[in-house]
Parts: sequence; structure tokens; C-alpha cells
Amino acid sequence: MPEQNSTARELLRLPVLVAAFGYLVDMYDLFLFSVVRVPSLQSLGLQDDALLHQGALLLNMQMAGLLIGGIIWGVLGDKKGRLSVLFGSILIYSLANIANGFVQSVPQYAAMRFIAGIGLAGELGAGVTLVTEVLPRRIRGYGTTLVATLGVVGAIMAYFMADLFQWRISYFIGGGLGLLLLVLRMRVLESGIFQKTKLMQVRRGNFLWLFSNRKRLLRYLQCIAIGLPIWFVVGILITFSPEFGRAMELNAPVVAGKAVMLSFAGQVLGDIVSGLLSQFVQSRKKIILLFILLSLVMVGVYLLLPYRDVGTFYVICAFLGFTNGYWALFVTVAAELFGTNLRATVATTVPNFVRGAVIPLTMLFLYLKPHWGVLHSAGIVGLLTIAVALLALRGLDETFAKDMDYLE
Repeated sequence: MPEQNSTARELLRLPVLVAAFGYLVDMYDLFLFSVVRVPSLQSLGLQDDALLHQGALLLNMQMAGLLIGGIIWGVLGDKKGRLSVLFGSILIYSLANIANGFVQSVPQYAAMRFIAGIGLAGELGAGVTLVTEVLPRRIRGYGTTLVATLGVVGAIMAYFMADLFQWRISYFIGGGLGLLLLVLRMRVLESGIFQKTKLMQVRRGNFLWLFSNRKRLLRYLQCIAIGLPIWFVVGILITFSPEFGRAMELNAPVVAGKAVMLSFAGQVLGDIVSGLLSQFVQSRKKIILLFILLSLVMVGVYLLLPYRDVGTFYVICAFLGFTNGYWALFVTVAAELFGTNLRATVATTVPNFVRGAVIPLTMLFLYLKPHWGVLHSAGIVGLLTIAVALLALRGLDETFAKDMDYLE
């Protein structure tokens, strides 16, 4: 009992809670676009195929912002500190969120999604880096699971806000929540491990350094690869679920917001289960492997099972979300595999490069679509991402008990 009370006290420390609620607001904004894509574009005068193609353009602009922002915030996190990222990123994406509520054209919308993407890029990496450095190694898996779980709650919250309010108001709510959280962050202290490293004569936050050593580069690319199936599911199967529903000739139209909400409800459960299983078996790799294999099964069910009921489709979306529930473990592994002087750079860029991988994955999907159709094209892309993830995971070291106080 005393050990359980000690664990609870550690997990409820202000840095952990601030990181967790910050990621909640981050995910709210990140997935609000997936929820309001159709109604927001319709209000701007778009219809039919334009909803898919212009929606893909806006999604790619957001992901491009995440790619660029990931590098900026990652380097800044190692050079100036984890808190500098937590302050700067939330300010930018909160203001961009509010600006999204005022757009009157697709080009304006695209520009605001790009800026929002830059701001959103820093939240998860900096938060996970801070949590892994302030918590004891025996419970840091619980801490990162808490962060990821609350983040997914933010995606679910986006659905309900969009259902209760007009799409512009939903963007205003996200921006307001971010600005409120910014005030709370003023009480958070910097990571002690980073403060110690800052006093040393050592290179910090050199992004190009990741490419200067073959083994380090391979380790970095493997970290990215194991997260690809997650964003194939989110960025293609769930975001474009209405188009998949039409291709499957379901008995009713698919509501994108409902598919997003149910998939992320499943991911909340998946994040909790994967985090607890990881702590129980004391292994990150074994549980990530389990969830990637489960994802393979559910992608096959989604695309190949002959069903016509939209209710069945939504249930499958929830199970797909559950198999995505290794997101927390994936980011934790990235943070644990690199030293303090590169940790924020890696932990921030890796998830954003995975998110940004939606751009080539979407382009490949759209390229294959005229030749293979919607379902088979998605199946080809999905098999490719899962195969790459399994190959990458095989070569990674186990990080469960790794000490975080070391340098590259």
C-alpha cells in the first residue's frame, strides 16, 4: 500500500499533469479538423470529390507544419529546455486554433492548418521527455501512458464539441483551453537531468547529428517506422471513413466525426492496456509487437470483411483504435533510446515525422485509387506500413529499465 501511494503521488506531480492536459488540448486541435472536415469545407462551398481532395490538401498542410515544427521544437527543447517548448508550442497552436474559426476560403484554411501544425508539433515530445526525466524508471511507463491517454481523450472531446457547437465555435473552444493551460504552466519547473546536462560542455539539440552516425541514424529511422501503422489507420482509414463507407456500399452514410470519436475511444483503452501490460511484462518491444499484429488483423477486417451495416463499421473503427493503443509506448521508446542531449529532439521529431508520413501515404493511396479502387489501394498501403514497422521493431533494443541520465 505505501508503494502504491508513492506511485500515485509521483504520477500526480504538476509536471506530469501539465504535460498530460497539454497533450489533451493538442490532440483536440489535431483531430478537430478530421471531425469538422466535411461541414467546414461544405460551408466554404465545396461538394462531392472536392471534399476528399481539398480535405487531403488541408491534412497535408497540417502535417507539413508538424514536420517543420517537430524539428524546430525538438532542437529548441534540447538547447533551451523542455519548458521553452511547452510554452511556445501551446501559444502558437492556441492562437492558430482561434484563427481557424475565422477562415473564409480554402487557401486561408490551409495556411492556418499549417501554422497550427507547427505549434502542435512540440507538445507530445516535450511532455514525454519531461515525464521520462522527472519520474523514477519503475513508473515512467505509467506516466507516459497517462499523458497519451489524456491526449486521446482530447480527440474524443473534439467530436462532442463539434457535435454540440458549430465548427467555428469548436475551434474557438480549443484555442481558449490552450491559453488557460498556458497560465498553469508558469508553475512548472525544468527537468533536473536537463539542468545538469546544460552545465556540461556537450553539444545539445543538433538535429544533423542524428545523420552523422550510421547506427544512430538507423536507430532513429527504426523509431519512426514502428509508428507508421498508427497514422495509416488515423490519417487514411478513419479520416476518410465516409469515402470508405461509400466504397463498401454501407446501408447508411458514415459520419466522420463519429468514426474519429469511436476510434479514439478504443485508443484510450488500448493505451491503458498496452501501458499496464508493458509494466507487467517489463518490456516495451513485446507489447508493441502484439499491438502491431493486432492492427494487421483489424485492418484486414476493416477492408476485406463483407459487411453492409454502418453500425458494424463503427464497431470495427473502435477496435482499430484499440490496436493503435501503443502510441504512448512508441514515443516512450523513442525518448529512452537517446541521450539527454538529443532526447527532446528525437522525442519531438519522431512522432511528427510519423504524423507527417501521412503525406506520402495519402499521396500513394490517391495514386493507386484509380487503378485498384479505394479498398484495395488502402490495403496495399496498410500492408506496406505494417511490414516496415515489424522489420524496424525487430532491430530495436529493449528500453524498459534503461537509465535516462546519459549522453549521446
